[in-house]
Amino acid sequence: MNLARPYLRLPAIVAEPGKGPLPGYQPPFHSENSIRVVSWNLLRQIGATVRDVVHLIHQEKPDLLLMQEATVDIDALPTLIGGHYARSPLPGRIHGVACWSPWPYRRPPMTCTLPSGTLIRRVAQIVECGPFAIANVHLSHGQLLNRRQLRRMSQLLPYRAAILGDFNLVGPTLIRHFRDVGPRAPTHRMADVLPIRLDRCLIRGLACVEQRVIDNYASDHRPIAVRLELLPHK
Repeated sequence: MNLARPYLRLPAIVAEPGKGPLPGYQPPFHSENSIRVVSWNLLRQIGATVRDVVHLIHQEKPDLLLMQEATVDIDALPTLIGGHYARSPLPGRIHGVACWSPWPYRRPPMTCTLPSGTLIRRVAQIVECGPFAIANVHLSHGQLLNRRQLRRMSQLLPYRAAILGDFNLVGPTLIRHFRDVGPRAPTHRMADVLPIRLDRCLIRGLACVEQRVIDNYASDHRPIAVRLELLPHK
């Protein structure tokens, strides 16, 4: 996979060499042309635990699980159930983005920097999934800045690509050539009062054939699940 523009690569934490998952945690079949992705903001320290993540994997059996606000506690995931895992901490923070898959990665997930705000330096994780790439993001709250971060991702990624995660974004993304195909139901309850859709999925050169919000309330975000398939290359 070749990224379209230069990026700054940062170290990722890999808990241990990958190995096959335990029985009950692997999808029934594997295809490079179709992938089931689940994305979940765990709510660091007070939200979903590693056991909650294990339960979600057993229930949903994704080809790829993307996590935001993942702390060092989540590094135990491959020890508990096997699989292949990497975490990319935000600089100077206790949490970051992480990914888990029952299938070996073609190459280690990459970490790239995003335009940063005043307080938090943001990074994204890019996972090569056969003929396309998937970016795992946790964007800033500023509505101009998070769209700048999305534009950077759209410039970095190859033609066939998806961007998933916690966008912290209200309204349209305004990113050319990418379609917002994630579930339309609310995924987060702001201040425990206002339900909003912060967790998104954008795609380019792919089709989304399934999408839904998962009923799991261990975090202040509910997970989203999508199935993505290849479209013919233009």
